[in-house]
Order: sequence, then C-alpha cells, then structure tokens
Amino acid sequence: MSSEGKFKEISPADFFYRNRDIAGFSNPVRALYTAVRELVENSLDACEARGILPDIILFLNIEGQADSEKNIVRIKIADNGGGIPPEHIPNAFGKILFGSKYTLIQSRGTFGLGGKMAYLYGQITTNNPLEVTVGYQKKIFFFKIMIDIKKNEPIVLEKKEKPNPTKWNGTIVSFTLEGDYFRAFPKILEYIKLSALVAPYSNITLVDTYGRLIRFSRSTLKMPNPPKETLPHPHGVDVEMVKRLIEENKKRNLLSFLTNSFHRVGKETAKKILEQLNLSPNDSVGKLGLDDIVRLTQTLKNYDGFLPPDASVLSPIGEELLKEGIKKELEPEILAVESRKPQAYSGHPFIVEVGIAYGGKITPPPDGTPIIFRYANRIPLLYDEANDVAYKVVNRLMNWKRYKIDPRIDPVRIIVHICSTKIPYKTVGKEYVADRPEIEREILNGLRNVCREISSYLSRKRNIERERKRLDVYRKYLPMIIKFAEEAAGGKVKVREADVKSLLNRMSKYQVLQEEAS
Repeated sequence: MSSEGKFKEISPADFFYRNRDIAGFSNPVRALYTAVRELVENSLDACEARGILPDIILFLNIEGQADSEKNIVRIKIADNGGGIPPEHIPNAFGKILFGSKYTLIQSRGTFGLGGKMAYLYGQITTNNPLEVTVGYQKKIFFFKIMIDIKKNEPIVLEKKEKPNPTKWNGTIVSFTLEGDYFRAFPKILEYIKLSALVAPYSNITLVDTYGRLIRFSRSTLKMPNPPKETLPHPHGVDVEMVKRLIEENKKRNLLSFLTNSFHRVGKETAKKILEQLNLSPNDSVGKLGLDDIVRLTQTLKNYDGFLPPDASVLSPIGEELLKEGIKKELEPEILAVESRKPQAYSGHPFIVEVGIAYGGKITPPPDGTPIIFRYANRIPLLYDEANDVAYKVVNRLMNWKRYKIDPRIDPVRIIVHICSTKIPYKTVGKEYVADRPEIEREILNGLRNVCREISSYLSRKRNIERERKRLDVYRKYLPMIIKFAEEAAGGKVKVREADVKSLLNRMSKYQVLQEEAS
C-alpha cells in the first residue's frame, strides 16, 4: 500500500493532546493531582527565584459531575511571586513549550510544560477558558485564554487592565478540569505537606470544596540562596549542542568561543584542546566544518583536564532548613541530616541531601515497607517509587542491621533530596529518578552517615533504659536484702536507712548524668 499523502505535521500542543499520558494525565486521579502539583511548583519557583517568602493559596472546588467517576473541579491558585510582564502572558499560559525554563539552571520545572499541560487538559475535558490575573508593577492585568491546539497558539478571549493601588505583585490562575476529586485529595494533601517539609519558609494554604482551610505555616524566615544560570560543562555536550553554540557565536575566534561558551574552561585549557586538534586559537568559529565540529565534541567529552562542574550554581535545601522542616512537619524524637559535597554526572553538577527522622509522633510503617520521602529539586515524588534510585538504595543496598534500625517496623522516615541543573528523570511526568551510579553512591554514603548518628543515639538510649531498670530493681529489693542480712546476723549488724537512701541517690545521680550526656 502506498503511503503517499499520509504524511502530516502536528503542533506540540496537538502532540501532547494526543499523548497526555506521558505528562502524567493518565487517569482522573493522576490528572487532578498532577495539575495541582505543577501549579504549586510554578508558584514556589516564581517566589524563590526572586527571593520572596512564598505565600500560596490553593482552592479546589467541585463545580459539577462529569460522570459516575469524574467531577468537574475548579482549581484556583494565587501566589506573590512578582507577576509576569503582560506582553508574555498569552504565550506563557497558552503556548506549549514556551517559557522561562529553557536555560541551564536548577528549577522544579524542567520543560515549561507541566502547567500548560494542566490548562490544555482542562480545556479538552471541560472546554472552559483559563482565567489569569497578574499584578505587575503599577497595574493588574486580567486575561481569558484558550489554546489553539492545531496551531499551538493562544486565543485571547478577553483582556482587561486596571490600576494596582495595593502594589500587589503575583499571579492568580483559575480553570476547570475533569478529575476524581475524592480519590485525588489525599495525594494532594500529602504532596502539600511534603512540599512544606522542604520549604519551611513558605505559607501554603489549601481550601477544599467544603470550605475547610488547611494551612502549613512557615517556621523560619531564612531561604536558600537562589540557583544561578550556568553554561554547559564540556563533559555533557553532544554534536548538536556544539553546532548550536557555534551558530550563536560565529564571529568569535576559537579561544573566545571555548572560554565563553562552556563551564570552567580557562584560556590555558582551551589552548591545550586546540593544540590537540591542530587548530589555531585565532581561527574563526564559523570556519569549522562538520568533521571539525565532531572532532571538537569528542575531544571536549574525553578531555580529563577539566575542573568538575561548579556546584555554587545549585541551591540545596541546606542542613539547617531541612532540620527545621522535618521538626515542623514530623515532630520526631531524634533526627539527623546531611548535605553531601557536590558531585557531577555526565557534566551536570548535583548535590544529594539525606535525612532520617525517628520516633516522636512518627508511627511505624503500616504495611512493613520503609517510608521514603523522595525529592528532586524540592519536588515531592509520590508515584512509581519502586523505579526510583532512592528506593533501590534503601531496600536493596543499605545494610540496616549494621545500625540496629529496621525501617520496616521501626518509627522511621527517610528523606532523600537530589538537586541538579539536570535531574535524570526517566519520564516527562517527573515521578522517579534514574539510578545513575554517581547519584546512587551519594545517597548510600549519606544514609550511612546519618544512620550512624541515629544508631549512636539509640544505643545511648538503650543503655540508659537498662540502667533505669537496674536502679528500679535495687530500689525494690535492696531494703529487703538488708532486712534479711540483719536478721541473719542476729541483729548484730544494723544498716542505717540513711545509708541506703544515700546509695540509691548516688545511683540516681549517675543515671541523670547519663541522660544529660545523651
């Protein structure tokens, strides 16, 4: 059969309309959860990028019934993230693969896709427009937008602007979609609680369809340093990337191109690379042929003299904030955290942070499976846990017996956070991280260190408990032993009651000192 006339081009919006499953909109529960997650991520990123303490309010309201399993749910979210220039608002909300996340920088979002996929899903399931209110500088702008799926262009149905007397800067987004509200709500609540754990500097308020207000209040005013944009590291490039960089830098000479287009490439290193390739530092970049580009790319990827990526461009949570968040949300008896030293995989810097929370208000796992709170660039990952690198380390590689901790039956919560300019997700849905050997090793070593701290505390606690039981035995039986001894001596030996009390007091003081030392 001839395929003549069968070829057809589709827009990015049309592609994701046809393949919504790959972005996490696979069923009514997952769709509603994913939509909320993407919006909260966008709001947190908008605030943190500007160093603003986030104040986020999320409204979820059932507006109707689609069928026996699906509700028509209105999602409305408001933040104080600084707003968006009005000329960018239609494309920022109505054009797939248009956004501010196509630079090499650590951020929750990866593709600038998730929020718009939520709006697109809402449009194709309820056919209602997206409503956007933005406070920017001295004005407030209001838009009603729909997406032209075939053309991947925004359709502006309504546009208004008015003065901004309160000088409020931020964004309010509202739209409807089909979702299973009642089954998705527990996941949404868990997601917000875990987001609050790693962002204790945030106020996040959830108002449900019954008007109940659930608030996660900030407990600190300290925020992590915002991440910085960076250049690609030579070990992480490919031929296509080098070709694009050359296209953008045609007028530069080769020495200037290498030192200004790549991360941590100095003049001396650049000269050594060009010497290997028999190229002059003063040659124009635009004169390179395809063979030269391929040779340059291979040399960059294989050269051993480059410094590792500079992790100062990253923004980890930090041990202080991680401790604060764990205390606020979990209220454990004891906790230990570690922020590992920066490492790199395939030319991308990353930092692993781990924590263990034990006892207090934490209950043992209900089903005998260790409970892991997984994060990537501060995003809680709640689905597909068994495919994640953290799950592999906790359940297969970690020798828990060595630390006298059993996360299957003990009141333990394990926290694993990975931050990087490029998280190695296995899917567009951003639910689990690939088991890269470098990341796997850092998680394992971090867990070993925090487990040693917890194990040491538990050993001291068990020793004190043994001493306490021993003292209780003495308190109970020592007077009886003394009485029998006096009777056996025919009353010739008399032990004073004050001496017995003095001995017990000395033993009690010893126990108190032990407890204070712990």
